[in-house]
Amino acid sequence: MNSRERVSRAIHFQKPDRLPISHGILPSVQYQFGDALKAITDKVHEDFGWDLLPDLPQEKLPPMYMPGVNTDEFGTVWSVPEGGRCGIPIGYPIAEDWSNYKDYKWPVFTAGVPKYRLYSGHMSGKSDNYYARGGWIVFFEQMQQLHGFNETLMDLAADRKEIYQLRDDLLAFNMDWLDRWLALDYQGLQFADDWGSQTGMLISPKIFRSFFKPVYAAMFNKVKAAGLDIWFHTDGNVRAILPDLLELGVDVLNCQSAIIGLDKLKPLVGKMAFRTDLDRQHLLAHGTPAEVKRGVDELFRALGTPDGGIIACGSVEDVPLENIAAMYEAFLDFKW
Repeated sequence: MNSRERVSRAIHFQKPDRLPISHGILPSVQYQFGDALKAITDKVHEDFGWDLLPDLPQEKLPPMYMPGVNTDEFGTVWSVPEGGRCGIPIGYPIAEDWSNYKDYKWPVFTAGVPKYRLYSGHMSGKSDNYYARGGWIVFFEQMQQLHGFNETLMDLAADRKEIYQLRDDLLAFNMDWLDRWLALDYQGLQFADDWGSQTGMLISPKIFRSFFKPVYAAMFNKVKAAGLDIWFHTDGNVRAILPDLLELGVDVLNCQSAIIGLDKLKPLVGKMAFRTDLDRQHLLAHGTPAEVKRGVDELFRALGTPDGGIIACGSVEDVPLENIAAMYEAFLDFKW
């Protein structure tokens, strides 16, 4: 069974021969450990055809990862104190009072192999051997990066007409971009928005459902109609919108299960697959290798089934090298 079939079978509960593996190693870790990290990942068959780049030039990173102060294609200014570690926006192209919005010029994005590369290998959607997952399409986060976090939340709360215009314009931008992705030979598209804090949603579930859920429905319906899988990443405690994500047709969910609680995710088991997120606040960062292995086993058995439902992944940053090795060993050794 090749990687493309293995991933598809895991997503659709059709008995893969083993758990597919996906890298979640951020570029700062590649710089930190270099060849020692590569020695670990060289033993892993990653099922999306991506290899790590321990010698990745920092000037080839996206603006939010490149050290210094950088401006992205949308006009957002990023401050990045350390190369390879995601920075923070410090300047926004759409003014707080919306005075310059009428003059804003939307960029034009291509699809396929990205301009900025965090990994090497297959990313173009042209392989018969590997499952091709394209895109990293955000919406709520892009609104914040265009207009500011506080400003966006305040305007949502105030129900300003301009925030609706931004929503509609960004949806039109994304729908046009999706057409370019769907013209290529991808099996799935990746969407992402961090909706949660440590304890709950960043906005009320009511606003999520009335303002944002129709946006996701429009984008996801287009992708589903083309026969592709929907991958969705969201950090924080998003338990309030889990039923909505299921209703919207998410095929693979990448969420912080340790924050949400495995018991709260049980209603989704067998109904969608999980690209797992091992507890990175405590277990990966501070646990022993033996504890990491036990945590992997517990997570997979809670969220997966013998028929599928697991894409083995752990988001790695500020993690000891021995725990990275233990995580991958547990991925490779897992058996139902």
